[in-house]
Amino acid sequence: METILDSGLLWWITVIDIPAMSALFWLIMRHKRDNDAALKQSREVLEVRCNQLREGLLGFKLEVAKTYASIMEMKDVEGRIVTHLLRIESKLDKTALKTEALSARE
Repeated sequence: METILDSGLLWWITVIDIPAMSALFWLIMRHKRDNDAALKQSREVLEVRCNQLREGLLGFKLEVAKTYASIMEMKDVEGRIVTHLLRIESKLDKTALKTEALSARE
């Protein structure tokens, strides 16, 4: 009576299955290593770009703070404009009153 191992099953396992499983394991490990390396590189690139963006934004904020007028300056300009407009309005009112007075005389 032959045993299972004598019938070639042992030969099949040692010659075909073990190398095939080893190759699959090696492929999976290589794929995992490649993915880990790509992920690490992507993280590094993302971190560098994020830092560049942050530095650019800080530079822009600094330029805005230096270039554009402050709130106090804007209030001062608004006050001067309102004062000038009130003077113009009073002059127009005087002119209108003078015109009415001249029209009434005629």
